[in-house]
Amino acid sequence: MFRSFVCRVRKTALIFVFLLSFGLVVSPGTLFALSSHTQPLASNIFVEIAKKQNPAVVNVSTKAKAEAAPKNFRVPRPNPGQNRSPDPFRDFYDRFFGERPDQKPKRGMGSGFVIDKDGHILTNYHVVEGADEIIVTLDDNGTEKEYTATLVGSDPKTDIALVKIKRESGDNKDFPFLRLGSSENLEVGEWVVAIGNPFGLSHTVTVGVVSALGRSIGAGPYDEFIQTDASINPGNSGGPLINIEGDVIGINTAIISGNTGGNVGIGFAIPINIAKGILKDLKERGTVTRGWLGVMIQKITPELAKSFGLNQSEGALVGDVIPDGPAAKGGIKRGDVIVQFDGQQVKDMEDLPKIVAATRPNSVVDVEVIREGSQMTLRVSIELLEDSKATVVAAKADPLGLQAQDITEELAQSLKLEGSEGVLVSDVTAGNAAAEAGIRRGDVISEMNRSTVKDMGDYQNILASVQKGSSVLFLIKRGGSTIYIAVKVE
Repeated sequence: MFRSFVCRVRKTALIFVFLLSFGLVVSPGTLFALSSHTQPLASNIFVEIAKKQNPAVVNVSTKAKAEAAPKNFRVPRPNPGQNRSPDPFRDFYDRFFGERPDQKPKRGMGSGFVIDKDGHILTNYHVVEGADEIIVTLDDNGTEKEYTATLVGSDPKTDIALVKIKRESGDNKDFPFLRLGSSENLEVGEWVVAIGNPFGLSHTVTVGVVSALGRSIGAGPYDEFIQTDASINPGNSGGPLINIEGDVIGINTAIISGNTGGNVGIGFAIPINIAKGILKDLKERGTVTRGWLGVMIQKITPELAKSFGLNQSEGALVGDVIPDGPAAKGGIKRGDVIVQFDGQQVKDMEDLPKIVAATRPNSVVDVEVIREGSQMTLRVSIELLEDSKATVVAAKADPLGLQAQDITEELAQSLKLEGSEGVLVSDVTAGNAAAEAGIRRGDVISEMNRSTVKDMGDYQNILASVQKGSSVLFLIKRGGSTIYIAVKVE
């Protein structure tokens, strides 16, 4: 036993000498110094961010006029012996007038942050939407100070709004503001800090990491959210997401909360580069100027890539072209695959709407497409996107959970279909209504609710007239047979 102990001591001594020769052994005092300084240094980063950035983070509260009760609206008088309302004011109206007083003004609350010394503030559009009055509260050396703010500009498509504080007469003091960073080179795993007013608790600081990038959550055609596990709750909307250098890299906007209504570790922020791209328009015009191409596009599945003779699934497949739109005038056709727009690669369907939107109207750009296996370049003059025009570039989400497309002659030959009438089911989302009912990828829809479906125009028109909760009766061609399938609209 003693011999075994001596061997262990000798072995340990040899390892120690070996490590010492390479400078890999530190003294207990050094270890204590490292352990006592490294952790505080890391935490001090967040302390410094909280101290420096907090004064520029604001509480945004709104008030909107409530609609008055209809003149003929009357509250039923209580029966004798019935318990009356605990509110004596309401009870007074009930007893003597039988009329309901006007509802209280609607109030809202969120966050925001100052971006320049003049008091311009970035926040979410949904925080100030419909507001008749906007009040901004700043922390002035521990004292809360309220300012009235005006809406400078807003962009519902990206959920961004710009408001400005009204200075009091004689007040020339510069406002504290945050530095706008860049979200272009963000990496998953980076530390981030969220500051805001969750549930009305002002200047709450939470810490987390970037969980994912480029998230699409169905909020609009320009979805490109930063996902973070920093705690974000109702009231955080419009507040800044900050990196460890103290720069704003996102605007906290949404959460996934399940049935709790609170944070479960999945929050979303708008990349600050999106806000920077529209900031000039918001300041100068109050709205955002975007380019319009005039196409409906869809994702290229591996099956579609094979059918169109593509080597890979990159690009945006043109499912339809708006008549007399820029794309139609420039020669883009249904069935084209857009792989490059104005020198920028279109790797996925979601890329194209963002690139087109950032293009100035009246500019002429090169659009590279693949048509019947050949790549060609077309010159397209981009027009102004207006609300009266087709505002959605990407194909709208189908409430049935499927993607459909027109049947080109090439596609009909490739899939050995009889004729090109009807629409082809190119993809079905697992778990959604269409999949549950039995519709499969490769099915051909020839009728919906007993009406003939010749192309995507018929398909979309019929689908648009279907109400939520009702069912759609499909006549499906599958192989050499036809079948009826009923699908409930979600």
